[in-house]
Amino acid sequence: MKTVLLAAALMLSTSAWADDAKTRFIDHSNSTLIDEATAKSVMDQNIPARVWRIHPASRYTFLSQVEGGITPDKTCVVSARVMVLPLTATVRAVLFRPLPQRTATSFGAVPNASTDQCKAFAKEKLKEATNAVVSSIVKT
Repeated sequence: MKTVLLAAALMLSTSAWADDAKTRFIDHSNSTLIDEATAKSVMDQNIPARVWRIHPASRYTFLSQVEGGITPDKTCVVSARVMVLPLTATVRAVLFRPLPQRTATSFGAVPNASTDQCKAFAKEKLKEATNAVVSSIVKT
């Protein structure tokens, strides 16, 4: 009886470790410009299923990084980068070397911007960078 319970517990624990994710995102953005949930949502909405067939979530992750802010003269400066990074085969750790598979950066500035306008601009720039990476993988 003890062996049966142990075997059942082992089978349940291994299924919990199974990685059946359809998408995989990491965000390293400035939280005052864009929060993690919004950044992941922007990438999720702009990456079609065709991309995941070529770069499956079991082997790749999409990383976003939005940086910048409002300068003292009220100019909103934003740089958004999206990268496709491979994962290790055994533990699915993100590999940043030798180089990311794909990278795109979008940047710009808006004079006399409020905080809300700067956040909207950051979201727009992340969308542009995501679309640039997607278009380098599949025809859009």
